[in-house]
Amino acid sequence: MPTRDDMKNRFVIENIHHFVRRYAENQDTRTRWGEPLVAFAHANDPMFLKLKKAVRSSHALPRDLLDTARSVIVYFLPFEKSVAKSNRKAFHASRQWAVAYVETNRLIIDLNRYLSKVLSEKGFETVNLPPTHNFDTEQLMSDWSHKHVAHIAGLGGFGSHHMLITVKGCCGRFGSIITDAELSPSPRMKTQFCLHRYNGTCQTCIKRCVTGALTPDRLDRRKCYALLLENAEIYSDEGMADVCGKCASGVPCSFLNPVERAMKRNDPLQKGR
Repeated sequence: MPTRDDMKNRFVIENIHHFVRRYAENQDTRTRWGEPLVAFAHANDPMFLKLKKAVRSSHALPRDLLDTARSVIVYFLPFEKSVAKSNRKAFHASRQWAVAYVETNRLIIDLNRYLSKVLSEKGFETVNLPPTHNFDTEQLMSDWSHKHVAHIAGLGGFGSHHMLITVKGCCGRFGSIITDAELSPSPRMKTQFCLHRYNGTCQTCIKRCVTGALTPDRLDRRKCYALLLENAEIYSDEGMADVCGKCASGVPCSFLNPVERAMKRNDPLQKGR
């Protein structure tokens, strides 16, 4: 029998799915999204403290932003496949990829406002986090990393491209919101999501990096960011599109968790099914 917290989780999930489904119908957007993935983390999860080493020492804890925080809601909005496919060729990002970035950022802002409203009507407080452009332009790092928070909530694992891979791949955007509602934390998957980290193969993402910023050992953030700014200039008519996405487009983890597929192919119990 579902607990009260489970019912609150379901309430949040259903509202996110409903909003995203209706958003494309009601807004004049060129982008379409797949069904969102939604997960939850406890505000006191000790992994949040680890972000002060994994990301930067000033990375916020949930209760730094809302002193009564009990939970963090995190979601992944996957792009339709045509967005990633459009971004496979050429040096600069495709216009479709740039538009998807800008429009999904707007969707995240509107979705968080909506979630704040429906949770407020239930008597809960929230704190909205911007989808992007809240980072230190010197160190090129944020005090609230949506993808790291998504990892804590169990939405996926990191790949060689420093992107978070979910069961629906890595082509999309993450959003999060902090609340004092008590929500059941989602389980974290114990399997790998990156083929290279799983069995030493792949690293297609490194080959796809057009600037050489991504290597097996590190990501040169400044070299990467320089191209993002070039793309922003090219697509300035669309909004702030400081994007690239080459390392996420046309790779095995674009639309799914490739490790899960590899494990099924190698599992004799799965053969012949």
